[in-house]
Amino acid sequence: MQIRDKAKSFIRSRSFLLIVLLVLMIAFFWYFSPNKSFLRINNIVSILNSMVLFIPFAVAVSFPILLGEFDLSPGFIGTAAGAALATILFETGIPWYIAVIICLGLGVVFGLMNALLINKFLIQSFIATLAVGSFIARGISLIIPSGRTLRIDHPVFDWIGDARIRGVVPVTVVISLIVLIVYGVILSKTNFGRSIYLCGGNGKAARLAGLNPKRLSYIVFANSGMLGALAGLLLAARIKTGNLDGTNAYAFPTVTAAIFGGISFGGGSGSMLGCFLGLLVLCGFQNGLQIMRFSPHWQTIAAGALLLLALAIDYISKRRAMKLEVKKMTKTTEQGALGADSGQE
Repeated sequence: MQIRDKAKSFIRSRSFLLIVLLVLMIAFFWYFSPNKSFLRINNIVSILNSMVLFIPFAVAVSFPILLGEFDLSPGFIGTAAGAALATILFETGIPWYIAVIICLGLGVVFGLMNALLINKFLIQSFIATLAVGSFIARGISLIIPSGRTLRIDHPVFDWIGDARIRGVVPVTVVISLIVLIVYGVILSKTNFGRSIYLCGGNGKAARLAGLNPKRLSYIVFANSGMLGALAGLLLAARIKTGNLDGTNAYAFPTVTAAIFGGISFGGGSGSMLGCFLGLLVLCGFQNGLQIMRFSPHWQTIAAGALLLLALAIDYISKRRAMKLEVKKMTKTTEQGALGADSGQE
């Protein structure tokens, strides 16, 4: 019975829906792509390569969303981290690993700034993170290198950006997948992950259970800033510069990917598996459109349509969950009433 119940639960989950959607997408683009090139090894690696930055960014924004908050700053933080790395390596003799720690620490500082504005000054997370990201982090990414695009010339970052395992899989892909797996385990197998679900699903119940949602939000936003900085360092290693635009363009698409992957917009539900599948569908879909030579403008429209689809699915899933909950409560109430009646008799 347990196996059957688990199977039914999985079939009803967003992950199963995304798997079905992924299979249909693969079949469609494989059939219609020129020379059946969609499923060739080089193209599959290309799809994974396009997910390198999306993965840490999607994980970064997923944790605040699960907590019932919103974070638009990681994309801008990534740009600041990349610019800081290039400046430190270009102008100082600091070892590369100290430079990495400084840049990740910069991301943590931005994340704590977000949490401070949200918890102490009671600013909505959407506004707070947009202000910290698009103004403060973006401004610092211009100030640190004095408006210059500095080249990164270091063997360690050359290796990270260019090396491929067995000549096929880029190291940056492996790093991103490790991040996804680690945070997936944290979310599903630890008390910290369960605390995030509980605080995001029902803040009052979490406080009654002895949890501190505010303290948790500081940790979550600091982590989000650190992952944003990590993504910025990966981009800097790949393009060998601290680009002044860097990862700014990733602010909104990563939120799209997280929501599409099943991270509930209202908090309290979602998984890293769903997040990965959502990214795979989005990046695979964009890759398929490119292979079929669709205009970039149509690709943008398609991405917007997928976001609307994700929001619609999220809304329908919530309504279905609420109906099931109401049915359970009604059934429990009826059983209690029948028990009371039989006791009186």
